[in-house]
Amino acid sequence: MPDSAAATTEGTTAEDASSPQATTPAPEGAAAAQPHASASTPPHRASRVIRFMSHTNQVKWVIAGKAALCGVIVGVLVVAYRVLLAWGTGRAVLIYRWLHGKPLWIVGWCALAVAAGLLIGWMVKKVPMASGSGIPQVEGVLLKGLHMAPLPILAVRYLGGGLCSLFGMSLGREGPSIQIGAAGSQLLSRKIRGSHSEGRLLVAGGAAAGLSAAFNAPLSGMMFALEEVYRSFSPLVLLSAAAASLVADFVSKNWFGLTPVLDFSSVPQMPVWNVLWMLPLGIVVGLVGSLTNRVLLGAQTLYGKLPWQARAPISLLIAVCVGMLFPYALGGGESMIGISENLTMSLGMLVLLMVVKMVFTATSFGSGVPGGIFMPILAIGTACGAACGMAVSLLGLIPMRYVTAFAVYGMAAALAASVKAPVTAIMLTVEMTGSLVHMLPVALCAFTALFVSDLLHTKPIYTELLDRYMRSHEGAEHQQHGNAIMEFPVEPGSMADGALVGSLGLPASARLVTILRGPVEVIPYDSTRVEPGDYLVLVFPTVHTQSVNEAMTRVCKNFRGATRVNDSSQ
Repeated sequence: MPDSAAATTEGTTAEDASSPQATTPAPEGAAAAQPHASASTPPHRASRVIRFMSHTNQVKWVIAGKAALCGVIVGVLVVAYRVLLAWGTGRAVLIYRWLHGKPLWIVGWCALAVAAGLLIGWMVKKVPMASGSGIPQVEGVLLKGLHMAPLPILAVRYLGGGLCSLFGMSLGREGPSIQIGAAGSQLLSRKIRGSHSEGRLLVAGGAAAGLSAAFNAPLSGMMFALEEVYRSFSPLVLLSAAAASLVADFVSKNWFGLTPVLDFSSVPQMPVWNVLWMLPLGIVVGLVGSLTNRVLLGAQTLYGKLPWQARAPISLLIAVCVGMLFPYALGGGESMIGISENLTMSLGMLVLLMVVKMVFTATSFGSGVPGGIFMPILAIGTACGAACGMAVSLLGLIPMRYVTAFAVYGMAAALAASVKAPVTAIMLTVEMTGSLVHMLPVALCAFTALFVSDLLHTKPIYTELLDRYMRSHEGAEHQQHGNAIMEFPVEPGSMADGALVGSLGLPASARLVTILRGPVEVIPYDSTRVEPGDYLVLVFPTVHTQSVNEAMTRVCKNFRGATRVNDSSQ
């Protein structure tokens, strides 16, 4: 769970010892690549960035208010998306049930699937940012400076996602909801933001609000934005994500009610000694989660060898076959999770359904159609956990009533192993169960699965998808313009810990403008010593976002055995 970078606000104000406070937006075209200031030339002179940073405590509440407004918009957008996909999946189940014993109608439905696939493929070809989950693309916008066109993305998400749900494809709504939230917030931020970097904060908040509204789980939405999307526990990102998530959750619950999407409130608490079963369960689910990643990426690679016109039609035809044979595998996986929780299948059928869901998700998602994998991963983990619990129960080692707990803990472990966001997995489980009594077993299971995933050198699925997207669309997406301001937390034991500013080796395109040390802002000179827990605030051209982010991650991240950077006098 690497801490990387978190944007702060760029529209800047200042506080000189002899001047009144004022708020002045920083020009987007300001030269951010000036050499780092030496000790003899204080970097705060004539710097509106520094003038703003003196008022962080005042401005952060303005950002929170704007994020809350974004939460309203995102809540409405995601509610509409959830209603659309629920309607489509419900119709798909009824259609496949009706098609049994009607071969001529099945042929006609296959023809419609091919036509819909061609349309979806064309839309994705025109708007590649709307393909797949959407989470990697949002990460690319925030961490690598990619440009996102909100209106085309929203159009493809609704139309393409609705068509995919109508055929029952194994795709989740959570990833697309995150991108819908980010796109909706970006649209609104164009009207209300004070600067480009403030807009980035609102995009991050919108992403958190998207997951919050998709799951009715605001804490998980906040944590996912910090842990996975922005990969930093920045106070400003946290405040923006919290405000947007809570408001979006309020909007969602006003439509869908107070019950979470996955209601595990009846899960029994396991005795203390039975918690040790979470170690073998975590190992098994860690293996399944790693296998899921490899199957997903392998299917994407195979589809990449086909012409774009064939990818979506093939995936939709596969969906027709699965719908006729395994209707419980249709959609994102809510019905499958219900089956796993309620133990309405035999052990053999549960394992078979898990395998079918894994392969079906790979054939659906790998084609590049607009849809996510968040919920399918949870469904696979739930089925795996239930199967393991059922096997242990059949051996007479635990009572059957605890199998439901195994299913829930397996769900969290699969998310930790595949996405490598264990804190989000734990938080999601807590919100779904409505109780903290499951914290110990779910944490033990999730971190065991994460350990197994790391042993197998499994890359986080969204990170790998982002890397693939960047390689396959190199030069196709125009990067954002203007300047960006990002803050990088200094981890204990990192290269920056204890180093002098002048010896940090900062990127040539970036300028260190201030150091946030708790509530205190430290003006950086070459002789200023960096302490663990500091936030280094850099300004740089947005086109250099990726290179600056990677360079500062190496400097500020905790590398075991890395040589620390120190001045020559030490």
